[in-house]
Amino acid sequence: MNSDREEIERLIAQVALGDRAAFETLYDRVSAKLFGVCLRVLETRATAEDAMQDSFVKIWNNSDRYQANGLSPMTWLITIARNTAIDRLRATRKGHQDIDTPGLELAAPGPNPEQSAVAASEAKRLTGCLDSLEADRGAAVRGAYLDGDSYADLAQRFNVPLNTMRTWLRRGLLSLRECMSA
Repeated sequence: MNSDREEIERLIAQVALGDRAAFETLYDRVSAKLFGVCLRVLETRATAEDAMQDSFVKIWNNSDRYQANGLSPMTWLITIARNTAIDRLRATRKGHQDIDTPGLELAAPGPNPEQSAVAASEAKRLTGCLDSLEADRGAAVRGAYLDGDSYADLAQRFNVPLNTMRTWLRRGLLSLRECMSA
């Protein structure tokens, strides 16, 4: 029993120096016990495995903090595993989902393929309807509603009074509505 304690203390000290072989040996010696602790807290094998992995990352990063004081080094290792599992459990209860949780879907921003197809079809219909307008009326509608030109700018460009431009645009929109609903 004393030799196990001393062996684990020696391994932790070597891990603190960055010894990967010692870390692998430590993992082989204590992973079953730490997995059991994580499984007892979390109750599902997958989350317990994740918590155990997180625990070993913490052990690797913090092994220089361990101080051999005659008590069991397993107590220190088990405390890390238990606290990591409890942290994971708390995060789950607060509504955080693990990225590895089956069924968690990450939706891509923007339209889905069906929405893209419908939008492309509507755009093609709208272009056809715009092309059916008289050339100057179609250009005025495009300028006002697609390019953001002001009514005054359009009236000046087409050399017509402002109220005439407003009438062109209103009638153009009515024609587009009729064309799109057909």
